[in-house]
Amino acid sequence: MVSRRALIRSGAAGLLVTTLSRRAFAASPSPADPTAIVTAIYSRAAKGKGDSGGAFIIENKAAKAKYLSKSLVALWAKADAHTPKGDVGPIDFDPVTNSQEPDVKSFKVAPEKQEADKATLAVTIEGRNAPARKPADRTIRYEFVRDGIEWKIDDIKGASDGAPWSIRAMLAASLKN
Repeated sequence: MVSRRALIRSGAAGLLVTTLSRRAFAASPSPADPTAIVTAIYSRAAKGKGDSGGAFIIENKAAKAKYLSKSLVALWAKADAHTPKGDVGPIDFDPVTNSQEPDVKSFKVAPEKQEADKATLAVTIEGRNAPARKPADRTIRYEFVRDGIEWKIDDIKGASDGAPWSIRAMLAASLKN
């Protein structure tokens, strides 16, 4: 026969496990969370020698649809269609690593602003080789929007030699030429 004391102990243990499981679940970021998305992108970019980059998020239509907002995908498609055959499109570098030759040793993700349907995150990257010439060149900002129920990248911004750039602005400018 089960004693009262054993029954209380097993009930308390079950309650403790349930409480700890809920805390762990609540503390872990959702895969649909902007911070988790950016962390996954940079974890992949930093693997191995850190030279594979993040162009995988823009390498084809399926990748763009997975990571980018519908409006950014549409703008990109317009810009690509406007590019003369045989020419390089308006984005001729890896925006994730802000480089022609990716080099990611480590990264730090810092949420800057989060609202119900918008978020901005800053990612600071450190390379294995020589550091960027200007400190601003090491920080890439991601603007996220909610596309339906999912978070998607709506713009990527950075700096090259201290001069700011924006993927959305570069695509829009290419349509004016």
